[in-house]
Amino acid sequence: MTTNGSGPAGAILPDAPPEDGTAPIVELRGAGKAYGNIRALHGVSLAVHPGQVTCVLGDNGAGKSTLIKIISGLHQHTEGEFLVDGVPVRFSTPREALDKGIATVYQDLATVPLMPVWRNFFLGSEMTKGPWPIQRLDIDRMKKTADEELRNMGIVLDDLDQPIGTLSGGQRQSVAIARAVYFGARVLILDEPTAALGVKQSGVVLKYIAAARDRGLGVIFITHNPHHAYMVGDHFSVLRLGTMELSAARSEVSLEELTNHMAGGAELAALKHELAQVRGVDVEELPEAEDLKAPVAATPEGTS
Repeated sequence: MTTNGSGPAGAILPDAPPEDGTAPIVELRGAGKAYGNIRALHGVSLAVHPGQVTCVLGDNGAGKSTLIKIISGLHQHTEGEFLVDGVPVRFSTPREALDKGIATVYQDLATVPLMPVWRNFFLGSEMTKGPWPIQRLDIDRMKKTADEELRNMGIVLDDLDQPIGTLSGGQRQSVAIARAVYFGARVLILDEPTAALGVKQSGVVLKYIAAARDRGLGVIFITHNPHHAYMVGDHFSVLRLGTMELSAARSEVSLEELTNHMAGGAELAALKHELAQVRGVDVEELPEAEDLKAPVAATPEGTS
């Protein structure tokens, strides 16, 4: 486990390789992104291995969205390295990321609510039949394939002709995950998929995140909910103000420790005295400042 209790700019926290020795599909080494004079992300290292869920946590403004955009090809990193299968890359478009097997499911799903489930499953990549130039949609094959792929992920829908907008939020997220798996994703980036869902539907999505992991995908689970992350995560990276606050395997961190870092770490401890002055606030369970201090990761030469 590596931590950055003081939050210095430039601290690089490399992820340790998993015990099974598998090489990462996607890896960031001291990566960052600057918009003019503003550093949105700096000195971030992350490794995504097949068959593992890597949880990236952070509050609003922590840099989660910037991280997604770099890996998915929307933006290019301005510092450090970005590697896919050990080869440095610099994507110009999301299509290049997709060609490498990196798929992203955003919080605001790219679906057409009034279209059937099977139509949304193949949206933009429809199956056709007949000779060119009079090809037409192969509706029967698309329905059959969509049903098979959804069932392979444990998703059973009574009617694939129903508009996808009639499904619950958890079901729509699950369809999007199954679609990404079918179209060859090796790395699946999920942008806060449980943020707008209730407890039951969040559980549905977490179930299919685990199913994607079991099929050998490397999953990047972006969330601000440490409880959801800890249910399915194999490795946890906490971002804070664009730098890495914590990088730890599941065996190295408890849910309580993860929550403390997510809540601001030492800043939360510093508020303990002030909160103690407020009537009705129980501060006994809040950590002391010394409990959250950790050695600062060494800053390699060449970073600033």
